Amino acid sequence: TFGYLVIRQLLSPDEVARITDSFEWSIKNCGEGKCHDGSKRTMFGGPIEHTPELCALLDHPSIIGLIGGVIGDDFSYCSGDGNYYTGDTHWHPDGNWGQLWATKTAFYLDEVAAGSGCLRVIPGSHNPDHYIRQLKIKPQESESVFGLSPSEFPGNVALESLPGDVVIFNHDLYHASFGGSQRRRMFTMNCIRHARSEKEFDLARRYLRVHSPGGYSVDTGAGMFWPTILDTAGEARMAHLRQPAEIHDELFPQFARRV
Repeated sequence: TFGYLVIRQLLSPDEVARITDSFEWSIKNCGEGKCHDGSKRTMFGGPIEHTPELCALLDHPSIIGLIGGVIGDDFSYCSGDGNYYTGDTHWHPDGNWGQLWATKTAFYLDEVAAGSGCLRVIPGSHNPDHYIRQLKIKPQESESVFGLSPSEFPGNVALESLPGDVVIFNHDLYHASFGGSQRRRMFTMNCIRHARSEKEFDLARRYLRVHSPGGYSVDTGAGMFWPTILDTAGEARMAHLRQPAEIHDELFPQFARRV
């Protein structure tokens, strides 16, 4: 209905400490984190895929239960992004995917509040009949159109969070962030509904053309996923990896890796 959920303290303090250490290693060794100077966002792909500790999030009963409870237990994991965020992020959706029910599960590794870069959402704005979409309103232009700063766009909700809280939201939902520091740590797991019909496979192919290594012309050397997440996977995890990897390798055979 609203397009988002916040689950408070889904992860324990010990889990948060291990996840944070692994994230720091990954963004510095698999991304450009060592070069981050706060002047712009630093982002890298596949944030949970580089260390066994982060890979295990795709085995975590609470994480699997949360994502599965929203889009179905047999969901497909489709990578994600890890970040040192800098400054504001304007209002935007991450596409218009409809019944693919593409979701982002977001982990904030620092305390964030309304004035310090927490995620903000416009509830219900993922729905085609929401007034923003019906009237073609652009919330990021609210200063010039309505005389209101984007952070004051009517009806927006600031999802303040502490490390250990987990946020899941629909890709189509309008979201933003304001007033953040120069090094806000956050990473995501992108997941979609498991495709069954040819129509659903077509939609999944469209999604993976954009949200995948080949879609961004990035050769990870591991097809859809970095080796660690596959090499440490049991059958339960592979149930969430196999279909997106096969679709990706069909679309981008130059990046294919046997799974």
